[in-house]
Amino acid sequence: MKATGTYIKTSAAGESFRAFVPDPLPPDPPIALAGGDHDLIEKANRALGRLDGVTMLLPDVSLFLYFYVRKEAVLSSQIEGTQSSFSDLLLHEESLAPGVPLDDVQEVSNYVAATNHGLRRLREDNFPLSLRLIREMHEVLLSKGRGSDRTPGEFRRSQNWLGGTRPGNARFVPPPPDRVAECMGNLETFLHDQPHRTPALMKAALAHVQFETIHPFLDGNGRLGRLLITLILCAERALAQPLLYLSLFFKQRRQEYYDRLDAVRLNGDWLGWLRFFLHGIEQTAGQAADTAGRILRCFEEDRRRIEHLGRKAGSVHRLHDLLQHHPITTISNAARQLTMTTPTVGSAIEAMETLGIVREITGKQRDRIYVYDPYLKILDEGTQPFP
Repeated sequence: MKATGTYIKTSAAGESFRAFVPDPLPPDPPIALAGGDHDLIEKANRALGRLDGVTMLLPDVSLFLYFYVRKEAVLSSQIEGTQSSFSDLLLHEESLAPGVPLDDVQEVSNYVAATNHGLRRLREDNFPLSLRLIREMHEVLLSKGRGSDRTPGEFRRSQNWLGGTRPGNARFVPPPPDRVAECMGNLETFLHDQPHRTPALMKAALAHVQFETIHPFLDGNGRLGRLLITLILCAERALAQPLLYLSLFFKQRRQEYYDRLDAVRLNGDWLGWLRFFLHGIEQTAGQAADTAGRILRCFEEDRRRIEHLGRKAGSVHRLHDLLQHHPITTISNAARQLTMTTPTVGSAIEAMETLGIVREITGKQRDRIYVYDPYLKILDEGTQPFP
């Protein structure tokens, strides 16, 4: 296999080492696809189409989007070592965060903000997917908490490395800082279909590896590189809604993910990476479509059970609607948001507890917190922190 870049001998802090500078995309010679690879691409595209079709059936796609972006934020941050769960993030956002790891939750919250910023710029401002947008998102990603002192929004001006305690014993050393702007400029050119058009899935697959190989920032590269996949698919209109995120797939296959990236850099194995990536797209899109269907059925089944409550049904339906948007709440918060009395909400909560729809999670007599249990269990799947 042909090498995908050049090693440059350089030094830092009096130590010599070799840093890797990737060749510009697309690969030369082109990736040699076999018949089965075209089938893989077709299956991945069909899975994306099915996901788009299912989400068009949702009564409120913005609700599904809201929670799916947050689930991705939790998963992507967990890959980088945070211990926050999905429930931790929701507790934090509802200002009900007793004992959750605050730095971790802040990091996840920043990821949500960076995602929303990038998508808003693409959709509402018609802004191109560019280095400027990538830097803007990085600035939001590292705006508060851990990493905020790591030059948010600026390409690095010092050497970084992956694995090991210093560049000399690292598993991989990205380009020297004086080559970062050039490498990123080449990546931007590729994203803009120069020297020629690249199909959306192939573009997302190749660009992710290139971004991770350049590692252009001092911190946040992994999270931003994974987010770049979804941004490309949305910018290319391969997805109508940003509902496909590969972090769960990468989390569950973390070692293979790292090995595939290394195999591209060390051996030029673009085809092995592409097959891994396409399997991830097909599997993840299928899971997202199934999740959307299960959430719809959960809401509908609970709605039918509430109808049998008689006179209480009206107030319980209103609370049920609120819990779809805020699946973690307190009686006082719900009363304020619904402009209902505290006793009325308390009675509705009690009825929903009896039906097994809500569950109290503090075990206390005061300041009790309730969760929409079946719904949150669906949203929570796969987001348990690493042991």
